[in-house]
Amino acid sequence: MTIPPVSSEELTIRATRPSDCEAIAALASLPGYRWGTLRMPHQTPEETRKWLESLGANNVSLAAFLNEQIVGHIGLTRLAGRRAHAANIGMGVHDDHRGRGIGSSLLREVLMIADDWLNLNRIELTVYVDNAPAIALYKRNGFEVEGTHRSFAFRGGSFVDAHAMARIKP
Repeated sequence: MTIPPVSSEELTIRATRPSDCEAIAALASLPGYRWGTLRMPHQTPEETRKWLESLGANNVSLAAFLNEQIVGHIGLTRLAGRRAHAANIGMGVHDDHRGRGIGSSLLREVLMIADDWLNLNRIELTVYVDNAPAIALYKRNGFEVEGTHRSFAFRGGSFVDAHAMARIKP
């Protein structure tokens, strides 16, 4: 069964707040969401609240809402010093809402902020080599594979490789 794409009228993207901690912790605990990240199982709302409260001026944290439910999250962390022109991103979409354009909407929004408001030249990320949908999304948005980190992380009982990808501002 194909799930229809989400329309821009249905989806709301806004900055996260500490009061979102329960919903973000639940999102991050979903098996598919967690599989594509470095998160550990069973992240608590308290840990999530502390993390949200600790985000500084060099961070952008956005959530996507569908019918008032958080269905995706993206974060951007600007680097400092001689790397102030660059930032890292990480993102994920709710297990039940993948393939509906939510990741594209979140990525488009954070890239607009990076390009038009922060004047960032380079956006970096790592993505597990077995995450074909995410790799395709990033490539559609101008990211290129720059290398592969061997045994990047321990996940599900074994080591997994990850691609280093980056996008230089067009």
